[in-house]
Amino acid sequence: MLVIICCNNVLAQQDFLSQQKKYARVRTAFSEKEQSIAENLRKNGLTSDDVHILITAYKAEKKLEIYAKKKNETDYKLIAVYDVCSSSGKLGPKRKQGDNQVPEGFYNIDRFNPASNFYLSLGINYPNQSDKKKSNASNLGGDIFIHGACVTIGCLPMTDDKIKEIYLYAVFARNNGQSNIPVYIFPFRMTDANFQAYEKRYVQHQTLIDFWTNLKTGYDKFILHKKELKETVDKAGNYLF
Repeated sequence: MLVIICCNNVLAQQDFLSQQKKYARVRTAFSEKEQSIAENLRKNGLTSDDVHILITAYKAEKKLEIYAKKKNETDYKLIAVYDVCSSSGKLGPKRKQGDNQVPEGFYNIDRFNPASNFYLSLGINYPNQSDKKKSNASNLGGDIFIHGACVTIGCLPMTDDKIKEIYLYAVFARNNGQSNIPVYIFPFRMTDANFQAYEKRYVQHQTLIDFWTNLKTGYDKFILHKKELKETVDKAGNYLF
């Protein structure tokens, strides 16, 4: 018999947390990190049973950030910043299997893997609709994760130590009914000054500049308002906000 558990159901939320705790690595993460996470949340006016999160990542700067809010509020605040341990590929989106690229765009967490080959991992829903419309490849690839260790082919490796914290923030958020945890991956911090510098550097790559211009629209909107973006995708694969 197939049992479908809805994340908005209180019992289902409790079941998600208890299911995660069946795994040794998750129990280790709780043992080592629950107190420091609780202290960080408390410092920011939050608790583990009333938190939703949003993740941003910047490829050039090799940073990953956790934003958080109370589940019934709309405005996020930055609560944690991590170094991305290693990288592969170059600036620019992922467009096919085997290109070693880290995706760029607006995604969400679609999998929790408590028994990952890379300690713990959070799956990203690449390829999304934008990726599918902008690529002509027969195989776009997949299995893009935020994970432990310090090796990668197209993922965001955070070390085993730091993935424990990131994973627990996500577990708490999902347990609090957040079925969609946003992950925004940018090529670089898309400030006006940075964008102008990269625009000059990549002046021969107009298609890439056009793509980044589209991403910057979402970046600017998020940085200004600190609210989850409500993006859609047009026929050409461009994001609409």
